[in-house]
Formats: sequence, C-alpha cells, structure tokens
Amino acid sequence: MQRLARNGGTAGLLRWLAGRADGWAGIARSDGTVLSASGVAPSGPLTAPADVPDVPRLVAEGVRALTERGALAYSHDTGAHTALLFPLPGPHAPHAEDRGAAPLLAVVTPRPVAAGLATLLADVLMPLSLCREAEAVERKRRRVDLAESRGREAVLHLLMTGQLSIAQQVAGALRPRLPDPVRVCVVECPGDSRDEVARVCAEADGGRSWIVRCPVYARHLILVSPDGGTATDEAVAALVDRCVVGVSERVPLADTATGYRQAFHALAVAREVPGRHVRFGAAPEPALVVGTAGRQWAEALLTPLLTHVPRRAQDPGSQELAATAASWLAFSSHATDHLKVHRNTLAARLKLIGELLGLDLHRLADQAALDLALRIRATPSPVCTPDPGRANDHASGQRDGGAAPGHANGAAHDLDEVLRRPAVQEWALRELAPAAGAAEETLRTWLRCEGRLGPTAAELGISVPGARKRLTRLETVLQRSLLRPPSARYDLWLALRARETAAAEATS
Repeated sequence: MQRLARNGGTAGLLRWLAGRADGWAGIARSDGTVLSASGVAPSGPLTAPADVPDVPRLVAEGVRALTERGALAYSHDTGAHTALLFPLPGPHAPHAEDRGAAPLLAVVTPRPVAAGLATLLADVLMPLSLCREAEAVERKRRRVDLAESRGREAVLHLLMTGQLSIAQQVAGALRPRLPDPVRVCVVECPGDSRDEVARVCAEADGGRSWIVRCPVYARHLILVSPDGGTATDEAVAALVDRCVVGVSERVPLADTATGYRQAFHALAVAREVPGRHVRFGAAPEPALVVGTAGRQWAEALLTPLLTHVPRRAQDPGSQELAATAASWLAFSSHATDHLKVHRNTLAARLKLIGELLGLDLHRLADQAALDLALRIRATPSPVCTPDPGRANDHASGQRDGGAAPGHANGAAHDLDEVLRRPAVQEWALRELAPAAGAAEETLRTWLRCEGRLGPTAAELGISVPGARKRLTRLETVLQRSLLRPPSARYDLWLALRARETAAAEATS
C-alpha cells in the first residue's frame, strides 16, 4: 500500500484494490456520484463487470444507511455481489456526525467475500485518504502556478505594447519588482526542460529577474533582468546543456519590446556559435534615427488607426487594434498565441487595420512601413534632430505616395523622405555592411519575394533547402533572425529602400 501510495497515487491504489476484490473499486461522493474508479472485467480495466449492480444507487443507499445508523462501515448483498462502503478519514470528516458527508471508498466484489478483504479495505483507508489530500494540494499548487504564469505573461504583454504604468500596477502583486533599466534575455530550452531552466535562472541571479514563459514559443523563456546585475545569461548557458541564450542591449523598461527583438536576433546567432550565448551589439533601432520628420510621418500614417471608434461596444478599439498590429508584425501567425485570440479574429482585425490605414498588409513594403511607424510611436523620444528644412516639409502630414513606389495609399513620398535623412542613411549602411556580393543578392531576392522561401529558391535557381541554408548563414553574418519571427526583414527592407532612394536622388 505504501509503495502504491507513493508511486501510483489514488488511481494505483484503486486498481490494486479492484484486482484484490476481483470486482470494482472507487471513490464516491455522499450523493452517489463516482469521483474515480477502477474495475476488472473481461473486456479490460477501468470498467465494472457487466453484471455488477448500479453502483451509484448502491452508494446512495449505503450513505443513507451509514447516516441513519451512525455506522463506521456498510455492507450490502445484492445476490451475486456484495457492496462494501467505508467513509474516508481526513479533515473533510472530523466528527462522527459528519461521516455521511465524507467521500467513501466503495468496493463491489463477487460473493462470497474473500477472507480478509474487509480488513484490507479498513487498512487502506488512511493511505488512500492521504493520497487524495496530497493530490488536491498538488492541483491547487498547479492552479496557483498557472495563475502566476498568466499574470507574468500579462505583465510582459503590457510592457511589449508600451503600457508601462499598468504593467507596474499589475506586477505589484508579484515578485520581484520590475527593474529599470533592463536587459532582456531569451533562453531557448532543450526538450521539455523549460520549468527546470526557469528554476536554474532564478537561482543563478537570486530571484532578481522577471521570468516569463513565452506564450508563442513553447521552448523559450523570457527574462527581464536588472542591468548591471550578475551575468545570469552566461551562467545559464554554462549550467544547462544545449541551452541557447540571446541577450539585448541595456534598454529602459518602457522599451522592453525593443529589448525582446534584440535578444531574439542575438538568439538566432547564438545557435551557430560554440558558446551558445550571444549579446546583441549591432546598429541602433531605426526608430531612434528618424528625427522629428519621422515622428510626424508616423503620426500621419497611424492617425486613422489611433482615432478609430468602434461601431459596437464588443468590437476592438484603437488601442486593441494597435496591439494586434504590433503582435502580428512581430510574431506573424503565432500572434494568435500571443493575443489569445482565434485565427479568424486575427484575420478580421488585420483586414480592418489595412482598410483604416489604406495599406495592403500582404505586401512586405506596407508591413515594413507599419512596423516602423508603430516602433516610432512606441519610442519615447528620437535621438537625432531633424534635418534642416525637412521638418517643415512634413509638418503638414501630407501623403501622396505609398509605402513603396506604385502604392496608392499616399505614404510612399513621406517614407522616402524620412529614409533620405543622413542619420537614416548611416543606419542603413551599418545595417547592410556585413552582407556583400552573393549574400546581398540572396537578401535582395528574398525581400523581393516577400520573404517567402519557395519563390526565392525558384528565382535563385536553387532548392528550397539550399535557400534556407543561405538565409541561415545570413543570420549569422547579419546577427539577425530572418526565418523565425520576430524577423529583421522589415529593417532590412527599410535599409535597402533607404539606399535605393539615396542612389536615385544622386542620379537625378
């Protein structure tokens, strides 16, 4: 009994009892409802033999008899079988008058009852009751863990969408407090070891990091760690075999979304290096170099979305639509996991967003424009000052082109003007500098094919696995994730577009 209680729990004990009784064993409530059971029958386990009487009726009758007589056990013969009932001891039945309300061990066995079976059942009551109590505690612990995990996920979602004050309010009930500034760390765990790796992470930095199980990638942990603390990321990569770690630059807490993208790009590079650990350290965010002109362009582009008023109370408002757009641009189809919505709901929201903004969200050019505009809006303040004479050109917010040449939504001219800024041109050169020759041709082809592998392979005249290998090598060269979202394809499209506009202006 003790071995079964430790290893098999309630289910193991009931299976063993059903075998010893050559019949049926289960636990039922006082109204006769069977909570768990096991039986031995010619057709297999877990069902009662066909000639066993109505167990719920027998249990209900036994409960009434136990209550009326104040008995400690009940036995009832039904012809070919005998039903034996014993109230389970425990905190649910501290007094004799409450035994009728306690869960019951019920056993139905063929007659005559085997010698010693009643004594065996009396002996198993205590371990069976303890097993049930331990399992109830474990269920409560899992519910608490799930609630805490969902709470942390909600805080991360608020941080990623720029709702800092609400995130801090929600995080006030959990530990540790949200640090500021932070480094964001993405840990890719081997196999099903995410819970164990989370424990290692907590021990490595003394519980100072905000640890969240990624809602999109089942093997990823996201750590929001205080800057200047212990090197938790390096410790985790060293302690956990086959664990891969990517780390962001130092960013303000309000820029957690930027930190996450940087850490994810570093993770793509870390998969290809022996130490399995890489810290992000490349070109700055394009949103930081667009200046006042870029902020005015982003405001003009996003105004129809940010001022949208839903016709019905249950329809998504402007804030929810903006969060949906940011999540989809970051995670593609995985946004359903991030937002906890159905794919049809996501498709309907994206259709509405495209209509409001006049963008074709199936095109990479418009995706890149929207992504840049949202990132500019989420950036507290630009690093660079506007170019002389450029700010006034954009103050009116006029839009007379598209996100790329030939678009009819009227945004191209403004975006091209933003991309011609000297600071943006410098950013584009640094972004594309690692790719040259054949690597740049592969990159151009991939972006021209809307980031799709099949058409890219066909245009390059190679197989799809060959195209994937080239892009995987490009990830290491550029230190960016290309094939898995969040992808750097928007930044790379913008960088190439910036270079093309500068070249066109120079030749005109």
